[in-house]
Amino acid sequence: MSSRAIKQQVLDLLAGGDLAASRRALAGLPAGQVVHALFSAICREDPVVRWHAITCLGDAVGRIAADDLEAARIVMRRFLWSLNDESGGIGWGAPEAMAECMCRDGRLADEYAHMLVSYMREDGEELCQDGNFIEHPLLQRGVVWGVARLAGCRREVLQRLGAGQDLGRYLEADDPMLRGLAALAAGRLGEPALRPLLEGLRADTAPLSWYDGDGLCETTVSALVRDALEELG
Repeated sequence: MSSRAIKQQVLDLLAGGDLAASRRALAGLPAGQVVHALFSAICREDPVVRWHAITCLGDAVGRIAADDLEAARIVMRRFLWSLNDESGGIGWGAPEAMAECMCRDGRLADEYAHMLVSYMREDGEELCQDGNFIEHPLLQRGVVWGVARLAGCRREVLQRLGAGQDLGRYLEADDPMLRGLAALAAGRLGEPALRPLLEGLRADTAPLSWYDGDGLCETTVSALVRDALEELG
């Protein structure tokens, strides 16, 4: 099957909206060609297509990593490049897809989690400092979602990097999506220092819709805050 035909098949599957069916079908196609097709889907406006593409991209890169870790690293570097100002692009979907890939393979998490965390940190004055703070509000959502996702599957990696200390700014953000996702991440990371900020959001009933790995969930900031506080104990 040609690359063009595979790309069309991938897009048709995603448009169907059945994630389980898409994952089963894509598992039978060459992972490298699937990745190529999915890159065009993670920036689609349709949220179902975009989020399902992110999940399926994690599956495909996980398969690649199992056979050829260097080939998987090339995909990860492609995500990083898309978020670089010099790329000329914006990097839609890249932080989320990075997190999905790192959930599939612990070696990728060990090597690239620090880059995901760096997008929450201010640029430093010295070359050795690892801040690559992302200012774009919609990309910030992707970064914080990615941290929450990775915290759910590779918690210890993020804890070693001190990722929890970077969530405070997002708990105080004007964007309710950022506040809710930051609360989700804080609970999963077990970050006690954030308890006062979380307590201050108990009455925050702002609605939001977030992707839990299977589908979009309608909730409120306060609901995610309550869950986070329960996880903190």
